[in-house]
Amino acid sequence: MLSEPTLTSRSESGWDIPLLCWRAEAPLLAVGSAPLGGGIGVRRWVLNATVPMSYDRDDPAAHLAELARDLDLTGPGVGLLTGVDVAEVVRRADRDVRVWATVGLGTPVWAAAPAPAAPAQRVGTVNIVVYVPARLGDAALVNAVATATEAKAQAIWDLGLPATGTATDAVTVLCPADGEPAPYGGPRSTWGAPLARAVHAAVRAGGAGTVVPWSDRRAG
Repeated sequence: MLSEPTLTSRSESGWDIPLLCWRAEAPLLAVGSAPLGGGIGVRRWVLNATVPMSYDRDDPAAHLAELARDLDLTGPGVGLLTGVDVAEVVRRADRDVRVWATVGLGTPVWAAAPAPAAPAQRVGTVNIVVYVPARLGDAALVNAVATATEAKAQAIWDLGLPATGTATDAVTVLCPADGEPAPYGGPRSTWGAPLARAVHAAVRAGGAGTVVPWSDRRAG
């Protein structure tokens, strides 16, 4: 089981910057695109950390590992970064699939753009954390990431944005490490269907308001 995240903060450059921390009751199998702990493997915790829009470190995995040590997190975990205030995380659930999303859509892009987009200047990251209560096989885990991404893109389209996401989005799907592996994670599968609905609801709700970058709020 993955706990509800704890909202905490860290001191950096004289500011108290928010971050979310999930702890697993037992090691979980995970797949994802996070800068720390991406790929497929067993994970024990998840961090989603706000960073200022002036963030310019070129070692995000090392930075996230530092944050994990500060929180006394041990073992392998997942680390995400965003310019969004993670205190505004959106929670949704469907058939025991649980989803948490921090949604920043200041720089929406099409995945297949005709030319490289200009460097992002505003908040623009959608981070999605998913917990599925049943063991998924490796192929189903990969399929679940695709399903979550499709549902995210559907929500963005429903919000009226001509885009599939942003250039820095990340998805992490976690499930129990033991049990008979479910073979499928697509949008019409036993677990992929509720996953898709929960991700769609979370991203649509998170993107419905105006998201102000955390650092802009501090400046104001």
